[in-house]
Amino acid sequence: MPVNKYSFTDLVRIEQLRNIEAHHGKELTYAGANDMSGHGHADFQYATFIQRLKIRAQRLIKENALAEALLHPQKLFARACQLTIVIAAILGMLAAGHAVGESATLNIYWLLVVLLGFNLLSILLWLVGITFNLQGLSTGIAAYLASWLPYRQKENKTISSRATGAWCESCLTGSIGKWRISVLTHQFWLTYLTASLIILILLMIARQYNFIWGTTLLSESSIPEFTQFMAKPMEYLGLMAPDSNQIAASRIGLRVQDTETRSAWARFVLGAILLYGILPRAILLAISTLMRKLAERNFKLDLYLPYYIELRQRLMTSKIAGRVIDADPHAGVKQTHVAPEMVTNAIPANAQAIGIELDNQTIWPDSVICHGNVIDQLSHAEAIKTVKNINGPLLIGVAAHRLPDRGVQRTIRELIENTANEPWLVLLYKPSSAPVTDTRKIAWFRLAEVCGIPAEHVITQ
Repeated sequence: MPVNKYSFTDLVRIEQLRNIEAHHGKELTYAGANDMSGHGHADFQYATFIQRLKIRAQRLIKENALAEALLHPQKLFARACQLTIVIAAILGMLAAGHAVGESATLNIYWLLVVLLGFNLLSILLWLVGITFNLQGLSTGIAAYLASWLPYRQKENKTISSRATGAWCESCLTGSIGKWRISVLTHQFWLTYLTASLIILILLMIARQYNFIWGTTLLSESSIPEFTQFMAKPMEYLGLMAPDSNQIAASRIGLRVQDTETRSAWARFVLGAILLYGILPRAILLAISTLMRKLAERNFKLDLYLPYYIELRQRLMTSKIAGRVIDADPHAGVKQTHVAPEMVTNAIPANAQAIGIELDNQTIWPDSVICHGNVIDQLSHAEAIKTVKNINGPLLIGVAAHRLPDRGVQRTIRELIENTANEPWLVLLYKPSSAPVTDTRKIAWFRLAEVCGIPAEHVITQ
């Protein structure tokens, strides 16, 4: 079956359905989803499984009319983003208007501090947050508020609220959430600075301002030198900064400035906002957008959760070729081979079993004969020798109630490394043991993954 490409949105939709089915599964209709039959594959393929999950999700959504509930959190977050951008534009206009005031004289560096100071501080905090993976610093207050709004659901037991929680968990946490909120943070400040720049341009077009600068603690040469330092990059943009005479005249604070001096300072202020405010934010916005897309592309479902393990065994059966090893002597035609059959989560034919630290009360399936039990170095050496000579799948039995520690993991790996046959893992029980929790089962499935045993080769009795 050709595998179509899937998107991050498809994975989020599957995660939303997982959350909904976990709490409201009895309220859903599964007619179309249950019609999906398993397809046999010699090797498990992630893309093929995701494609089948995608088809199953589409059927469930259509049958149960879940489209609106699944899209609700995305729309809610979009509204929160729009509200954040509107607030940023208002704050930018108010900041520019407040910095300029009603006076016809503008303090140059006070204006730049008001418009660029907090922006620079925000960039520094964001860089620290990204470098040290500090969620609070890398997002910012406004963006954090926008990400917090979707969680504010009073009806926390409805299908819609479950879908919202799953969407937030997938899109607003981890690496994806960090870069998604970073994008919103840079959009906020970019809007703030752009609105400030537009207001300044309109005010300077409509009114005539004189520009001054002054200092009490710094030397008289510090401000002119700093001005020339900031103006050097602007020359590449064609913005000519004030010369030394114009800077000196502004320091004196003459009441009347000529047109050239006012124009030079106006270009300097606007160029500083553009070069040291808007341009860095635009670059960081582009970087964050690319990193978010990369994180979404690398996002994968945790297929060792019980929900996905069950679906893997239902939708992705394994193809096992059986072989007759003891033919019926009374049959008219002696057969040596049988056609391949589809086996789902069942013990493979002709499997050779080895146990690991099992006691006498552990129950093996009736069709399985254990060829050894690894309990010490001697039995370990005998088991290695046995698996080298077996002809058929290797069935490794472990006690389901015990903790899958590193010792068991090392033993399983050594058994697999010494056989060329297909490995299987069976979780065995004993009558006196307490029921095994789902957490313990997940731990065994994760151990199997580490050892190279696929989930569909893990047998639970």
